[in-house]
Amino acid sequence: MNNIIKKYFYESENFSIKHEKYFSVYEKLLSRFKDKEITLVEVGIHNGGSLHIWKKYLPKAKIIGIDINEDCKRFEKDGYIIEIGNQNSEEFWEKFFNKHNNVDVIIDDGGHTNSQQINTAVCCIPHLNNGGLLITEDVHCSYMHEFGNPNKFSFINFSKKIIDDINFKFPNLGRFKYSLNDYIYSVQFFESIVVFEINRDLCHFNKIITNDKKNHNIKDLRYDFKTNLFERQIFKKLKILRKINRIYGIFKIRNFNNKSLKKFKKYFK
Repeated sequence: MNNIIKKYFYESENFSIKHEKYFSVYEKLLSRFKDKEITLVEVGIHNGGSLHIWKKYLPKAKIIGIDINEDCKRFEKDGYIIEIGNQNSEEFWEKFFNKHNNVDVIIDDGGHTNSQQINTAVCCIPHLNNGGLLITEDVHCSYMHEFGNPNKFSFINFSKKIIDDINFKFPNLGRFKYSLNDYIYSVQFFESIVVFEINRDLCHFNKIITNDKKNHNIKDLRYDFKTNLFERQIFKKLKILRKINRIYGIFKIRNFNNKSLKKFKKYFK
């Protein structure tokens, strides 16, 4: 058994359920926090088995457990902070972050419904520290009938939207009425897990810079079409048409790109 988190899973005295692939994902995500004094929050305590895992793997961390069941308060005797509340409640999260305002990692292993996972994301992401992670487990529920899926408003579709949201930092590409791109720097997708990385300092327009070294003026040959002689002459002689020339050039490039993409449609089926 090479994975230390998996080892702690089996050593825990309290019952726990995890999908086997999760252990390597958590090792990859949490290893950078091993010797740091962070705050980790787990939503969904159940029998308390995974609280032991995080405490063993992150010995300097403050571990907070959240559950809707008052009976989970029993784990406070083991040194964990336990908060009772509904992850689907905005009011709960507002009170939680008024009390705990220095959170680095949140693991959502709660109810797995679309509304619970989305509400946890939108309520927690603005409050996480820079460099922090929101790790949402069991997102395969976004494909399961019993969770009301497939659904346009599933958590996995919410997560896919974040890809566009991040890229919309580039000017004039698009804009959502509701955006998290001032907080989310990157998204990672694993089987059944989605991870949002928070870093406000890096959520800015990715401006182009140069090193001001020698420019060899190598011609860009990505487009293989050629402007005919008539087009070159008329656009060169008539200054008033230069703007039209630019628009026409964009049209030709777009048309070229669309045509060249047709043979790749099979990869989107």
